[in-house]
Amino acid sequence: MTVVPAALCAAVAMWFLLLPSRSALRLRRVLGSGVRGAAAGGGSPLEQAEQFVRRAALAATSWRAGRRLESRWRMAVIALCDGVGAELAAGRAQEPALAEAIAALEPELATVLRAEWAGSTGAGPAGVPLAGSEIPEMLERAARRPGAQGLRPLAACWRIGAERGGTFASVVDGLATALRDEEAHREEITAQLAGPRATARLLAGLPVLGLAMGAALGAHPLSFLFGTLPGLACLILGGGLDALGLWWTRRLVATAEAAR
Repeated sequence: MTVVPAALCAAVAMWFLLLPSRSALRLRRVLGSGVRGAAAGGGSPLEQAEQFVRRAALAATSWRAGRRLESRWRMAVIALCDGVGAELAAGRAQEPALAEAIAALEPELATVLRAEWAGSTGAGPAGVPLAGSEIPEMLERAARRPGAQGLRPLAACWRIGAERGGTFASVVDGLATALRDEEAHREEITAQLAGPRATARLLAGLPVLGLAMGAALGAHPLSFLFGTLPGLACLILGGGLDALGLWWTRRLVATAEAAR
């Protein structure tokens, strides 16, 4: 007679064990709704989350590529000022000196400047030289690119030299020296801020490490975070504070880099 109740108890126990918990169901609903809000396409939540991570990695790669291009433009502006100053000191006129300095740059950046030059009158460095009054506008258009802001003072020096004359070569050499000092100062600040940046990233990743340690110790942190209201409150508050800390650290770093 005790076999039937024992079998029923065993069946009920197996049903409770195999039934998804409230936390698992809530986590599944949160992931499903978040992924459906992020992308309207089909696929499982895991596939959509993988696509989200892939897009985030692509955005980070694009941001790093943009930073590298910005640094290349800063160095190209310094090299351009050095080249113009050397050509002027050798006795060349202003327009041919600029054409030779552009030709000595990296091919990719030189192509951009040639396109800006050709957009002024339809003639590039290999064609009819530009008039002195048209070159500052070309330099100011090229200075809109990130990292090429040093072309604006070069355009101002060019405009003053064309209107009032004077020793234009020494002015360009002084501008190149000032830009080189500014770049060295920027690199020094970047090196000094490398430690705080690494510390901020480490502190931002500590909550994930804590969750992993809690799961390894059998504390079931995901069940608490996604299965209870206090857990959801802690998750939202902690994630918000973590994001706020990263944003504040980035703002402090950007302010320190801009204070030159």
